[in-house]
Amino acid sequence: MAAKVSTKLMRVLKHDDAKFREEWQAVCDRRDDSVLDVEQDVAKIIATVRKGGDEALLQCIQKYDGPDLTAVEVTPEEWDEGCDRVDSADRAAIGKAAMRVREFHRKRIPSSWEMREEGGGYMGQRVRPLARVGIYVPGGKAVYPSSVVMNAIPASVVEVPEIVMATPPEEDGSIRPEVLMAARVAGVHRVFKMGGAHAVAALAYGTESVPRVDKITGPGSVWVATAKKQVFGQVGIDSEAGPTEVCIVADRSATPAWIAADLISQAEHEELAQAVLITHVKGLAARVQEQITRQLKTLDRAAIAKKSLKARGALVQTKSLEQSIQLSEEYAAEHLVLAVEEPEQISKEIQNAGAIFMGHYTPVAVGDYMAGPSHVLPTGGTSRFFSPLSVDDFLKRTSFMKFEPPKLRELGADIVRLANVEGFTGHGTSVELRLAKIRRARREREAARDLEL
Repeated sequence: MAAKVSTKLMRVLKHDDAKFREEWQAVCDRRDDSVLDVEQDVAKIIATVRKGGDEALLQCIQKYDGPDLTAVEVTPEEWDEGCDRVDSADRAAIGKAAMRVREFHRKRIPSSWEMREEGGGYMGQRVRPLARVGIYVPGGKAVYPSSVVMNAIPASVVEVPEIVMATPPEEDGSIRPEVLMAARVAGVHRVFKMGGAHAVAALAYGTESVPRVDKITGPGSVWVATAKKQVFGQVGIDSEAGPTEVCIVADRSATPAWIAADLISQAEHEELAQAVLITHVKGLAARVQEQITRQLKTLDRAAIAKKSLKARGALVQTKSLEQSIQLSEEYAAEHLVLAVEEPEQISKEIQNAGAIFMGHYTPVAVGDYMAGPSHVLPTGGTSRFFSPLSVDDFLKRTSFMKFEPPKLRELGADIVRLANVEGFTGHGTSVELRLAKIRRARREREAARDLEL
């Protein structure tokens, strides 16, 4: 009976069914159509804050976040008081996570470089941190000190001069103490009590109180994601983050209870989260379903997880492990769990995944909180072309080059030829005029040498 009830919770897709490809495509196509519903409203909010500054921002905070504030920035006294209220064990855990994330990102920081060529060619790249970045930390249904750590520390590692953070306030106008503690250990310089599209607008365009930033990173609601998309171009963004997701590939060595817990751990985030199991092992899907039903009975966020699993979850039955891996590549997961006997070898074949969790003792929670790599990952299949948040997101590169006359003489004719091929004769002329001077100077030197002889 339990298996029958749980089967109704999550849909089951079988690779040999006639409609499998159609059903599988529906799983892979996890676009959130609600984005279309809020685009106009988001555009109005952005325009209002951009024009009205602090006054409009405070009105939006009262309307959308709840509290009636007179000032938007967390004061030093509020910050200190919040940190003092954090339990000592929680403080230690946040500090340990921050230390490990910082250590991971310090391993490979891109540096400036240059090269010199014979004949006077000099070129390279200068790598510098962005001047000011904005970190968005979601609130609402949960508290996310881990998002502070994962977003801010890569910026801190490359010494961004000013890191500002926006996060929705509580109903009393405060910020959760754990979030303030995480901001302190992660290197955040200023914290602002604002969430949603109005927070993104304030960061993108600035107000009397909120400084304009160069880039905004961090996940959020559909309102936040839509706002980031709309201000892109005026300000940089990390990516268009969507609902969280996990894809688990399992073989006979997997434990059904653990797989169920991993699926639930993503589904409990929000109703739009997606959890997918792909396995060639007969009977594993049914056993996982039974465990899901059992574990949901004691889950604090069971209502959210049930909606997610029923509406967007899927259990996929394949014929082989190779087939399971191929489907995972098509899915291009944010979190890919390899619950298999030889995860390291299989992981080398994976092209499309934001983060890979190898083996039976590496649940997604390890990466969410303590491993070290950022948990800000590409969602919705964008791991085919996007990467996890890293120090690279907080750096900019400037190319530089210098040609001395001998080098321009060496390459100038080819530059002119390529310019003419493209129809840009003005480009060619800019080189030809310089080549003419180089040739004159050379003739003059030769003439002077002949006179000396």
